[in-house]
Amino acid sequence: MKRMSHAAVALAAMLAAGPALAKSPPGQAFLTKAIQGNLAEVQMGQLAQEKGQSEDVKAFGQQLVKDHGEANQRATGVASTMGATPPSEPSAKQKADYNRVSKLSGAAFDRQFKAHMVADHKKDIREYQQAAKKSDPAAGYASQTLPTLQQHLEMAQSLGKSKT
Repeated sequence: MKRMSHAAVALAAMLAAGPALAKSPPGQAFLTKAIQGNLAEVQMGQLAQEKGQSEDVKAFGQQLVKDHGEANQRATGVASTMGATPPSEPSAKQKADYNRVSKLSGAAFDRQFKAHMVADHKKDIREYQQAAKKSDPAAGYASQTLPTLQQHLEMAQSLGKSKT
């Protein structure tokens, strides 16, 4: 009798948690971060076009706006099919990074922008590789977007190398 009541309590707890678990399907946390990242990259790309000293930085900024804008449309679509409400702005840390870089100009801006883009894309690639291994709707988005992120990393790493 005692075992039965424990089982009933456990079953009741699982049933009560069911709706909460359904609201947060696997991949939803990844998609939230991905959308915030895309929004942040678009803003950083716009900033690079405005404040970049070198034409390479400005061109890379333009590429970021285009690619991350398109990626964000895909990510938002996947989030919607999962029943998730996509975020509408970058995270607090991403906003702080933007504010820090936006205060710079000239060569100092270009250096800091490059360093930020290299570090950020390395981190993103690791997260997308992990998400791509899963079997949820977000995995397809992650797999599809990885080549673009890897290309961005290569572009960021080469910024400023053509000039001595």
